[in-house]
Parts: sequence; structure tokens; C-alpha cells
Amino acid sequence: MKISAIDVGSNSVRLMVMADGKTLYKQLETTRLSEGLASSGLLKPEAIERTARAVQLFAAAAELNGAGTPFVFATAAVRSSKNGADFVKRVKQLTGIDVDVLSGEEEAACGIAGALRGEDGGIIDLGGASTEIILQKDGRVEYSKSVNIGTVRLFDIAGQNAAGLQRAIDEKLADYGSLSLKGWDIYGIGGTATSLAALFHGLDRYDPKVVDGTYLSAAWLGGEAQKLLALTPEERKQLRGMDVRRADVIAGGCLLLYSILSRFCADGLTVSESDNLEGYVLRKGRAK
Repeated sequence: MKISAIDVGSNSVRLMVMADGKTLYKQLETTRLSEGLASSGLLKPEAIERTARAVQLFAAAAELNGAGTPFVFATAAVRSSKNGADFVKRVKQLTGIDVDVLSGEEEAACGIAGALRGEDGGIIDLGGASTEIILQKDGRVEYSKSVNIGTVRLFDIAGQNAAGLQRAIDEKLADYGSLSLKGWDIYGIGGTATSLAALFHGLDRYDPKVVDGTYLSAAWLGGEAQKLLALTPEERKQLRGMDVRRADVIAGGCLLLYSILSRFCADGLTVSESDNLEGYVLRKGRAK
């Protein structure tokens, strides 16, 4: 039996179709729902509309492919905005589906359920408007924190300015407190992590089988951040493996990921293709 879920993120909307506990495929549409959110606290009407339309198209595609009516959940952009209810209402109008707006803790729990499947370890889920870090040992969560910093929010704050990006990152990382990632097996999930893995391999065409399990050292991420920051978005688009839809935000995202690892004493992370989409369905008890 096929089941489906749609993740409404701050940068993109993603559809996943599963069967018998295995992910058959994922599709992505970049809609930038959180564009301008950092300065206004509001979702722009045009961002609401294009994102809701993407949900409508994915929901129709899921039903057409025998995966039924999908679960739809939203994360930081919707929960942190003053008018997130407008987005939820618009999706309901277009599709008849109720959007489940996850808290930061729920989002983190879905991420670790999808990436670790009950095993020990930690995740860094770097999104467009928030970043979740969660650590799990012996099946119990030992640390979980969601902070309102992500690729699109960083871009809205500092654009391509390296010094401005680092200041914004340093200020928000203090919110994680006295966290230490030393000795933990850390996994990176979300579009920034997978896009950086594609850059690491220089993929001409994105291949989730190659990306999944890629180890990115903190040293490599630090060097890659400096390389990306030295290039314009247009120049980045020429790099092998670059997702052109992320060319403007990827440098800040890479710097953020490096800064997390460096500040909290981790040598690197392993990129996981399984993430909060799988975790959401697992937590709903619909995947075995």
C-alpha cells in the first residue's frame, strides 16, 4: 500500500511516496515561503499562494499515483509567522487538507525518527528558517532544541556578506547553550546537507544513492564555505553538483553548518536522505 506525505518547509515543498516502509521517491519544488519573514514577521501573500499551489499539485500527483490523500505538515515558516493561519486556510481551500503545523520539538523528533530509525546518534536539521539539533541515546532524547536560524532567514538578514552572516550565526548559536556534540555520531538532514553532499561529489545529476551516507568533515565544510562566499550566486551555478535553486542561500547554509560543528566540537557529519518526511509517517504509525 502506498502512502504519501508533503513537507512544507521554509525554502521548499517536498512530496514523498512510500510503500512497505520504503521510500519510493521524493519530489521538490522551491517556493521560498519564508522570503522576507526575518524582517517583517509575516509570510508574503505571493509566497503563500505559490507554496499552497505547490501543495495542491503534489497532492493531486500523489492521488493520481495511487498514494491516497497525503499527510501535509508545515514547519518553521508557518509556525513562527504572524499570519501562518492564512497559509493553512489557503491550503484547505485548494485541497481540502488540514495542515499539521509542527512545533520545533515535533519537527526535531520527526527528523531523528526518519534519520536514525531508533538508533543512537544526533541530527542537525538545517532548514530555511530554523535549525533543529537533537541527540538520542538508548532510545531516549537527551537534548532537543530548535533555533530560528536557517538559510533563507540568513539570506534575508545578511545577503552575501560573509561578516554579516557570521555575526548572525554566532548570535543565534548561543541559543543552543552549553551543547557538546563531541563523541556523537552526527547526521545532517535537509536540503542544505544533501546539496552540499552533491557538491562534494561534483554530481552532474543529483543521485540520492550517492548522496546518502556521504561524510562531510568540518574542515571540508569550512573550506567550502569560504569558496562559496568568494563567488557570486551566478558563479556558483556553474559549479558541478550545484542546485541552482539554492545558489543564493547555499553559502550561508554551509557557513552555518560549519559553525555548528566547530562551536560544538564535532569533527563532521554523515548526510542522510531519510529525514522528517519518513519520520512523520513513522510517528503516525503508517509505515512499518
